[in-house]
Order: sequence, then structure tokens, then C-alpha cells
Amino acid sequence: MDSLQHTLKRSIGFTGIGLHSGKPVRLELYPGEINSGIRLVRSDLGQMEPTPAFMDRVVDTRLATTIGTDHNASIATVEHVLAALAGLGIDNAVIAVDGPEVPIMDGSAAPFVQVLRRIGRRRQQACRWMLKFNEVVRFSDGRGRTVRIEPYDGFRITCRIDFEHARIGTQQFDIDMTPRRFAEEIAAARTFGFFREVELLRRNGLALGGSLDNAVVIDDHGVMNSDGLRYADEFVRHKVLDLVGDLALLGFPILGRVVAEKSGHGQHLGLMQAVAAHPEAWDIVAYEGSGEYRVLRQLAQSTRAVGDKLLPYLMPPSLALTPAHTC
Repeated sequence: MDSLQHTLKRSIGFTGIGLHSGKPVRLELYPGEINSGIRLVRSDLGQMEPTPAFMDRVVDTRLATTIGTDHNASIATVEHVLAALAGLGIDNAVIAVDGPEVPIMDGSAAPFVQVLRRIGRRRQQACRWMLKFNEVVRFSDGRGRTVRIEPYDGFRITCRIDFEHARIGTQQFDIDMTPRRFAEEIAAARTFGFFREVELLRRNGLALGGSLDNAVVIDDHGVMNSDGLRYADEFVRHKVLDLVGDLALLGFPILGRVVAEKSGHGQHLGLMQAVAAHPEAWDIVAYEGSGEYRVLRQLAQSTRAVGDKLLPYLMPPSLALTPAHTC
């Protein structure tokens, strides 16, 4: 387990099309300073200050996760690039996009992961603070879609999906998440959708960039992609990918087990809001080796004092870590 923060060794750029607009878009990733977290900026609008990739900036979860930035602008479909960064253990970076949505690439996080693994990470001389769960925190939408985080020494995800389609049906995937396992078992799983829904979205001016090159599409007979599936259970693996990307918006890596039942972006946001509302259920800790953790007591006490006004204290830029809090 990494005890220090990491960023990119150098900047890198990606080009592609937006899933919904169908227009060309460029995304660039830059190294970030210690304790700055992951931040986003609309480069086409001349924004100067990046926006923290944090849960209180989420403005839409209907078709993807959308973050609101300055000047009433937004960046949609952030979950795949966030998953790539979080899954590889990159704590600090700036994501610059020259349009309203992240390029969909091939519908997975694999294009980001392949390049990020090639350029590598740079270790930074600052503690990697994590959210360690001591009690269960859960969210349910009342319609059978639930997600919870429970105590666990590591980061584990158990995800179950259930679709009324013979090609998908019920699938479950369980993984102890590490950068290697994320890259090899999760990153390449593509987003998926039903042909009838894609046609409806296009009639409403959405999914204009969607194709069999960047999504798994299913009709009444099965998978329409000529190359088939990358994994027999690619559908549930992609749900795990989305979960990793969405939960990165907590601002800290998780020490706990996430159990998701038929959840989506809206339920993931509901879980993060439940985490913020229950500071008694977790501590902010630094790993000291041999299974030992150091609790950031000063911050922990202040969060318990503010209760439902926890959000500013969860944000990495708000930690204002002093030398006493560094490694």
C-alpha cells in the first residue's frame, strides 16, 4: 500500500469525440502539486482556476457524471478518466478539456490507463491520506438499488447487476483493487447500452458520437459488436469501473469494502452524500506500514464538530496540511 502521494511524471494529451455531442475534443492531463487532488478545467473557456473533482461539484448523474466548473460551464462523462487516475493510484493531477465532455475514447478507461502506465507516476513527499471506514455507511433509492461502504483493510468492491435481457441477466464481480488488477481486469470494460435506447437518445440530440467503436450495444438478439465482448462479464466489470471513477469524487482513496446492488451514478452520489453526513463512521488516516494507521486527529475532531457541514473539510485543498501532518 502506498504511503506517499503520486502525480504524473509528465503531461500527456488525448483526442477523441464526445459521446453525446459527436464533436472532436482534446483532453490533457498535467502533473499536480501535493495535496491538490484531482482538478478539472475547461481550456476552451480560458478558465484560470481548476475546479476540484469533488462530490459537491456534481450537477448531473442521469447519463454520466457531470461536474460543474466556473462560469456556469460543465464537463460531462468524467468517470472514466477519474477511474483511470484513481485506479492507478494517482493522487494529484489537472484534467483540461477543450469542450463540454471528456472524449469517450473506446468506451472504457483502457486508452487512458495504457498511456498513464507508460509514462509512469512520480512519488511526492507528502502523506497519502485515506478515508478509513469504521462503521457501515449506506444509501438506497427505495427501488432496490443500494450501495454501501463497510470496514475493510484495503479497497474491495463487490458489484451485482441484474438486467431483464438474456445476454446480461445477473452478474456479480468481486475484486480487491490494486493498480495492477484495475489495469488488467477492469480498465478495458466498455460502457454498454441497448439499441432501442440509443435510437431514442439520438432522436433527442444525445449519443451523437456513440457507435460500436466506443460502446457495447445490445439488441433483442444479443451483442451487436462484431468483435463480441472483451470479458464474458464485461457489463458488471464496467459498472465497477464507473464506481471507481465516481467514488474518486470523495477526494481521498477509500479503505473499505464497497458493495453495490444494481447501482448507477445517482446512487453513487447518494452514497457520497451519506458519507459526508456521517463523519462518525470514518477517520482520515495515513498508512504507517505493518497494518498500522495514523489518524489525523485535528481534522477528525473538527469534522465531528461541524456535522452536516462536513463537505469543505473533506476536500483535499481544504486540508491545509501543516508540516506536522506530513510524513
